[in-house]
Amino acid sequence: MIPGSVHVIILNWRSADMTLRAGACAVTAMQGIAGTVTLIDNASGDGSFETMSQHAARQGWTDGGRLRVLQSGRNGGFGAGNNAAMGVALPEPTEFVLVVNSDAFLDPDTVARMRDYLQSHPQVGLLGCRVVGEDGHHHATHFRFPGAASELEDSARTGPLSRLLARHIVARPMPETAGPVDWVAGAALMIRSAVLDRIGGFDEAFFLYYEETDLCLRAAQAGWPTHYLPEARVVHIGSVSTGMQDWSLPPDYWFASREHYYRRNHGRAYAMVAVAAHVAGLGIRRLRGLMGRADPDFPKGQAGALIRHALAPSRPRQIFKTPDYSTPDLPTGE
Repeated sequence: MIPGSVHVIILNWRSADMTLRAGACAVTAMQGIAGTVTLIDNASGDGSFETMSQHAARQGWTDGGRLRVLQSGRNGGFGAGNNAAMGVALPEPTEFVLVVNSDAFLDPDTVARMRDYLQSHPQVGLLGCRVVGEDGHHHATHFRFPGAASELEDSARTGPLSRLLARHIVARPMPETAGPVDWVAGAALMIRSAVLDRIGGFDEAFFLYYEETDLCLRAAQAGWPTHYLPEARVVHIGSVSTGMQDWSLPPDYWFASREHYYRRNHGRAYAMVAVAAHVAGLGIRRLRGLMGRADPDFPKGQAGALIRHALAPSRPRQIFKTPDYSTPDLPTGE
């Protein structure tokens, strides 16, 4: 393993042009740093793999192993796609893995800043960076672990209750300096390879959402905290693959991921408490609306979806283990 080496992974789902833009930024940010960039298509079925392979070859990105294009072979979700990229052997193992969203564009110095921070803080296992929109607006990507109190606060959205439960609000104010947070969003998440060797990669039972929350929690339980580095930056568009901005209600996989997170990390009884807290908060919010404060954004159907998933059978963890996972037959674009 070359000290300070980095493996950048960018997962594509039917957004080849955006992924190639993210890949170009990653290639630039990796200049002078040992390692490689992997673009992996999550079985998009729309020609993304071929488009990325051809463009990367024309740009010369694949020369000398600087970048490779892979096909996961199945759409198992965010965690499964990134695990597949981690599982294909590199010529030389890297000290760090940097997971980057396909709609996230690294500043030229972001990889180096994040790598340097982890090298100078050997007790830190995972690291997030500052995320901004294309308009420069700051995105909240630094969080507390969720719990029953945060479920109540989030669903009620009532000033007095939010003030009372302030220390349980999941989204934290932007840290002014680098330091510990509970978890960070996966728009740009650097992970020490030693952490993956210890706890495994993403739990593939999560199709989408909560997988990075779960990873950071498992790392913290193993003695590897997560930090946030505001000096490193990525520009993030957001919701390109999921269309989240247009949701009136999250899709079933969001509710399934939320339920899986609580059950596997806190037990089924606590998961039921979390559902009850969220439904109670919705009741408070509905009551406020009935008292004359119009709430056109009230999430109709959310309580029913939460209860339905709370009654569903548990799903087994499916955690990628680095030493035992290998997919050398994944097709590449090289």
